[in-house]
Amino acid sequence: MGLPRHVHRLAVGTLFFLQGLCFASWASRIPSLQQRLGLGEAALGLALLALPAGSMTSLAFSGWLVAREGSARVVLGALGLYAGALVGIGLVGSLGGLLGVLFVFGLAGNLVNIAVNTQAVGVEALYGRSVMGSFHGLWSLAGFCAAAVGTAMMGWGVAPLPHFVGMAGLLLVGLAASARFILPDGPGRHPAGRVLSLPDRSLWGLGLMAFCSMICEGAMFDWSGVYFERVVRAPPDWVGTGYAAFMGAMATGRFVADGLTRRLGLTRVFQLSGALIAGGLLLAVLVPRLGAALGGFLLVGCGVSSVVPLVYGAAGRSQKVPAGVALAAVSTIGFLGFLLGPPVIGLVAEALSLRGSFTLVACMGLGVAVVGTLRREA
Repeated sequence: MGLPRHVHRLAVGTLFFLQGLCFASWASRIPSLQQRLGLGEAALGLALLALPAGSMTSLAFSGWLVAREGSARVVLGALGLYAGALVGIGLVGSLGGLLGVLFVFGLAGNLVNIAVNTQAVGVEALYGRSVMGSFHGLWSLAGFCAAAVGTAMMGWGVAPLPHFVGMAGLLLVGLAASARFILPDGPGRHPAGRVLSLPDRSLWGLGLMAFCSMICEGAMFDWSGVYFERVVRAPPDWVGTGYAAFMGAMATGRFVADGLTRRLGLTRVFQLSGALIAGGLLLAVLVPRLGAALGGFLLVGCGVSSVVPLVYGAAGRSQKVPAGVALAAVSTIGFLGFLLGPPVIGLVAEALSLRGSFTLVACMGLGVAVVGTLRREA
């Protein structure tokens, strides 16, 4: 007799939480690493390119690996590799070393992303309704927790290495505790070549909205601390508060996204989300003071909170392709924005300024509202 479905949901939710904890631990210490390695904006942007490079490399085989070994086995191994790479980031002492470790970090992260979302699709099938929002809410909640820890570590003067070792140990303990309770899908359950199939025409609008929204998320994850340090000129103890405000708002918003959509409708939520993203970023750009920037980052967190879960839910209801295939395809397009946006922001910041690059990101927020409206009209 199989385990109750809520047990599987709790275990898979734990994996989402651990994934978010690992990534946000790195993101919260980017200013510390930039300072320790003496990197300028362009050099940091170059280092961040290693993340999408690793992710794109894994795209060539991650779907095949899930098909061959099953998502349960892949997600456990990939999360272990993710934790090891986090420790490696704390050990590096040069730009070259950072490039190499971030490549592995990006590769492991995308393996986790494909496998854990495949697990989530399986849990949705058990419930017969969308529960994707709650999973992504746990990912965001983990980011908020990791941001708070990172802010405290910077305030106390703790180096990245002991911080990352502690987080990796916590991740491995959580992984061991939940391993027995995730969905036991075996090899061959997910057809090879389908998990990462490109979406059909009806899903391109959803993919584009995810792409725009996740560019904004990536900017917040990788550049919020730098923005508060270089532009807002926040005191050292407050450098991480913008990231924490963003993550707190995003985590809260994801837990209420489904109810809000029932009241306003999908199109209006996309329009509202895009307006909040653009408005929040422009507030932080036009009034680069601590209070205004914190308020702006809160608005951005509220704006991006519902976009990806609702896009995934809409993709899962596609009438033209199976739900799992649609979810994996749209998430892949969105994840490209998440990974490619931050390095581009670094290059734009070097050529213009960080405020100029954040203005560009605000345009991506407007893109969510525009594409959501055009998709409804179509």
